[in-house]
Amino acid sequence: MPRCHIVRVGALGAVGNFTAAEALRYPRGTQVVVRTGRGLELAEVLAPPSDLNEGEPEGTILRPAALEDQLLAARLEKNRAAAYEACSARISELGLATVLLDVEHLFDGQSLVFYFLGEPPEELQEVCSELAEVYEATAQFRQFTDTLLTGCGPGCGTAEAVGAGCGSCAIGKATGCGSCASGH
Repeated sequence: MPRCHIVRVGALGAVGNFTAAEALRYPRGTQVVVRTGRGLELAEVLAPPSDLNEGEPEGTILRPAALEDQLLAARLEKNRAAAYEACSARISELGLATVLLDVEHLFDGQSLVFYFLGEPPEELQEVCSELAEVYEATAQFRQFTDTLLTGCGPGCGTAEAVGAGCGSCAIGKATGCGSCASGH
């Protein structure tokens, strides 16, 4: 099994195991560019590889974040803030009973992820699609409460999951196996 860094990634701070593409060892606090199942994202190394944090990799560390990466991240942050405000305004305008928790613009610039509390109404799909066009991205729904209720997968929050390295879900947090309340 490859030796993994523990990395925090995403707007809600999911924590997972990541291998380094060039077998480099990154110290704690290093900003890195990673490839996840969602695409390219900026992340922070929480711990370098050790015998204590072995587990299945959830992605790959491609490189340390360069100045250009930081500049792009700042630009995406402006888009994220604008998308949040626009979505909040449309929710109010339409009188929808939902709570927008956050918006995340992935580092590859191709995806906007909207985080809602609870089951978002169908009308939000159209709103998010409109916003995606405005910000030249693909809208994705992330139903925060689904993760709170079901965790990250089969057995999440159980002793077996703890032993298998579960560490990034709210269920696990409640039972002692997790390290964040975000899910993935």
